[in-house]
Amino acid sequence: MLFDYLTLKIIWWLFVGVLLIGFALLDGFDLGIGALLPFVARTDEQRRIMLNAIGPTWEGNQVWLITAGGALFAAWPLVYAAAFSGFYWAILLVLFALFFRPLGFEYRSKIADPRWRTAWDWGLFVGGFVPALVFGVAFGNLLQGVPLQYDEFVRPTYTGSFWGLLNPFALLAGIISVTMLIMHGGVYLQLRTEGEINARARKAVRIFGLLFMVAFAGAGIWQAYGIDGYRIVSMPDAGTAFSPLAKKVEIVAGAWMLNYSTRGWTIIAPVMAFVGGILALLLSGVNRPGWAFIFSGTALAGVILTAGFAMFPFVIPSITDPSSSLTVYDATSSHRTLNLMFMAVVIFLPIVLMYTSWVYRVLRGKITEEKIRKETHTVY
Repeated sequence: MLFDYLTLKIIWWLFVGVLLIGFALLDGFDLGIGALLPFVARTDEQRRIMLNAIGPTWEGNQVWLITAGGALFAAWPLVYAAAFSGFYWAILLVLFALFFRPLGFEYRSKIADPRWRTAWDWGLFVGGFVPALVFGVAFGNLLQGVPLQYDEFVRPTYTGSFWGLLNPFALLAGIISVTMLIMHGGVYLQLRTEGEINARARKAVRIFGLLFMVAFAGAGIWQAYGIDGYRIVSMPDAGTAFSPLAKKVEIVAGAWMLNYSTRGWTIIAPVMAFVGGILALLLSGVNRPGWAFIFSGTALAGVILTAGFAMFPFVIPSITDPSSSLTVYDATSSHRTLNLMFMAVVIFLPIVLMYTSWVYRVLRGKITEEKIRKETHTVY
């Protein structure tokens, strides 16, 4: 084995985090542009410009979400089972919303009827806005704990409901997700367009960037003073395989802030979120979208890392039976499985990153009205 079991458990926590960040960075601006589509563009040509800014790459970007789901299944099977069962209706809502994306891109421009195209524009809006909202709501519920428990045979029971997920703190987390992805999408739109769309995208970045930072600050204060966290009291050796029920966990006020006090370096995550957001706003305002995109991506990574660092080592805390909470230490696959998957990631992830970089390099440049008119039968 390349690494001991405990090291691989931590490595796979990092890998899953990287996949989530990769999804947010790449598919996040696709979702953000979809949510902006009916509002930033005023004419059919302008909407086609927006769609063609992301049209050639959105399918590849969405693979990061599929890969993250596959990684959960292989590395954290208990997390996969609990999340895809407990959040079943929420995940189904995301999938139904995502259905509008391939259909919208493919069929929108097939018929030159304003009603037909407007209907698909709103479908693409749903495909961008709803997943962004639900992803944030899911994270908000994880920070509060979910009604999950295991019996003596380690069979999970989820006692919550879809409507129970839509609580105030979770909806605030959903607002953070929506606003940061729209900010990210607006910056990318500035990078790929010019003229009126560029100007409206800049305004959208300013509005949603400010909303994002206010919401993120509010959620941080709420989490620190109004949301109870979780702490492991006792458990078997972390370098061994053991049942989630073998540990003892207690709910403690302010526990989600313990990692920030005991591991001071973790404060870099919320700093990345705020500094990245501020610099993205400033650079977008002076029409430097390339640098603004880098810093809006930094803000997205900071938000995800902030939640991950706060909860570590918990992945799915349980509000009904704290000892049934799933952690990095007890929800993982076998040592051999993690080792084999690690080798696969080391081989294939650099290849994926290289060809993704190559695709974006080839497809760089502005999408203009002239290009749309010239290639009207080959573009979206």
